[in-house]
Amino acid sequence: MRDSSSHRRTPHGARPPVRHRRAFAVALVGVSALIAAAVQTGTAGAAPERAPSAAGQVVPGSESVKLSPAQRAGLIRAADAGTAATAKDLGLGAKEKLVVRDVTKDGDGTVHTRYERTYAGLPVLGGDLVVATTGSGATESVVRATKAAIAPATTTPAVPAAQAERQALTLAKADKAKGPDIAKAPRTVVWAASGRPVLAYETVVGGLQADGTPNELHVITDAATGKKLYEYQGIETGTGNTMYSGTVTLGTTQSGSSYNLTDAARGNHKTYNLNRATSGTGTLFSGPDDVWGNGTASNAETAGADAHYGAALTWDYYKNVHGRTGIRGDGVAAYSRAHYGNNYANAFWDDSCFCMTYGDGSGNANPLTSIDVAGHEMSHGVTSNTAGLIYSGESGGLNEATSDIFGTTVEFYANNPNDAGDYLIGEEININGDGTPLRYMDKPSKDGASKDSWYSGLGSINVHYSSGVANHFFYLLSEGSGTKTINGVTYDSPTSDGLPVAGIGRAKAEKIWYRALTTKFTSTTNYAAARTGTLAATADLYGATSPEYKAVQDAWAAVNVGSRSDGGGGGGGTSFENTTDVAIPDRGAAVSSPVTVSGRTGNAPADLQVAVNIVHTYIGDLQVQLIAPDGSAYTLKGYGTGGSADNIDTTYTVNASSEAANGVWQLRVQDNAAADTGYINSWKLTFP
Repeated sequence: MRDSSSHRRTPHGARPPVRHRRAFAVALVGVSALIAAAVQTGTAGAAPERAPSAAGQVVPGSESVKLSPAQRAGLIRAADAGTAATAKDLGLGAKEKLVVRDVTKDGDGTVHTRYERTYAGLPVLGGDLVVATTGSGATESVVRATKAAIAPATTTPAVPAAQAERQALTLAKADKAKGPDIAKAPRTVVWAASGRPVLAYETVVGGLQADGTPNELHVITDAATGKKLYEYQGIETGTGNTMYSGTVTLGTTQSGSSYNLTDAARGNHKTYNLNRATSGTGTLFSGPDDVWGNGTASNAETAGADAHYGAALTWDYYKNVHGRTGIRGDGVAAYSRAHYGNNYANAFWDDSCFCMTYGDGSGNANPLTSIDVAGHEMSHGVTSNTAGLIYSGESGGLNEATSDIFGTTVEFYANNPNDAGDYLIGEEININGDGTPLRYMDKPSKDGASKDSWYSGLGSINVHYSSGVANHFFYLLSEGSGTKTINGVTYDSPTSDGLPVAGIGRAKAEKIWYRALTTKFTSTTNYAAARTGTLAATADLYGATSPEYKAVQDAWAAVNVGSRSDGGGGGGGTSFENTTDVAIPDRGAAVSSPVTVSGRTGNAPADLQVAVNIVHTYIGDLQVQLIAPDGSAYTLKGYGTGGSADNIDTTYTVNASSEAANGVWQLRVQDNAAADTGYINSWKLTFP
């Protein structure tokens, strides 16, 4: 739900907020807060070769089909058998291998296979990719977490692993107040998420954080120099008489004369009582009758009933709305643990135990087991087993937002009159102590810390607050801007450009977000790439010329990500943008990215806005120029300027009043020194 570390901000001066746990059981896939988005081969928004549909209807065959566990296992076996051929088709190096992580299939036979990568047997962190193949086996598109060639200078560490372990332990001690600090032996990996791939160590430090949340600090260390490359916290804080949902039916199992909270109809999901412990599985809730709880926090079974009910709703939602049976899509349930710790105002998802865990809140009076919180936590598991969005920077904000989005849609799906669907997060659990919700999707800034719109420094703030941009996008796409009352709650949603947005309905919006998460997003997806991915998902579902496609463009523009469907940009201007990645050769020839301007009259303005987003590991090497249609060059950033910073994400103002507005403009970039790499992520011209 939100961060609980002592060094993070807490809105409204509230008690330590909620986090979620995400342990990486197979391979960490990391990403710098400022690195580029995933790239889709070809035009991101191009419509696939599918039969057109009537306006507002899904393109036939474009939705994922429900796969039985046996069907899914068969697709995975087939993908496993073809990894060598796929790697060759993708042009991967001789030392690279693919490992199948997930498979989905569309009604028209298109298969989306998500892969991890290894190099010389080492995990490649940030090397994941998604390959879409047609029913005939032809590659339709590829989404990559990185475009960099995986070719580290060496696979032999120069720095002892013990040094990396000591560094990780030191960082952990500086970041929390409780122990013990337990570091797993560092493993050797290839770190590809921050630019040029290098040999590195990944060290994971356990123990406890300041508020009792399990600690899982991942530290990436350069195996050649000992320099820390990256760190992130792997904890993603995230008949029953229930506390929040009234009297409900629960899936239970009878064993002799006793009953227990085991839901045989939903993958044998079980709910356990930790009874204030902070480790272990706990004791399976059981009793002599099939009645659970009394609706109050003082009865231990009440929170168990809420958690069990929320898990069942979330299971049903993913199965019936998105065709996904279980978190991994394999028909196997996670399990739930209630009554974690004492006065613990958190909830979290943990990959290592494949479970959701809930505290009882301040004074043990408000268990964090409401419907939207349960949906939120289980959705962290879905994200972990699909896109793998790293829990830091902009990708971390998208990770949190994904759980808020699906926690909300699960609540609407439940249609429970005791906890009616709304666009408020955690409104039932009273974590702030004053009756206010944890977060607001219509105007995220109402919580005092979340952001309504994107800006260049968004990736540097707490992921629970950067999530506001995607939450706001989802609300606008679903319901539109302005004032609206839903289930007795009145919303008033603004836009960053002051222009209205017409919603397409939550049913379509949730389909678009789920498809983007499962077939377009990767571990390195940022907000720009989320726009690209959701547009591609919308093109798949509804067509690239559909009203839904235009609505997605407008909703993103309304949170300051990209341009409006009519070419308009923020502030009422008109923008022309190129979002296709262009690799920048290391100490090589200049490369260009074109933008065609049309429909203007006369010359360009004296205050032409040039927004540039370049991913690069040392921007001092770069010269960046705007090239007018007649070939005139305007230097935006000279070689040797900018210092040793990573990435360029800024807007330049150019006096282009002597240039004709219409024509092909170019962004020209040249890398003038060796050892650092990157690419043009996107750039945009905005005319007042």
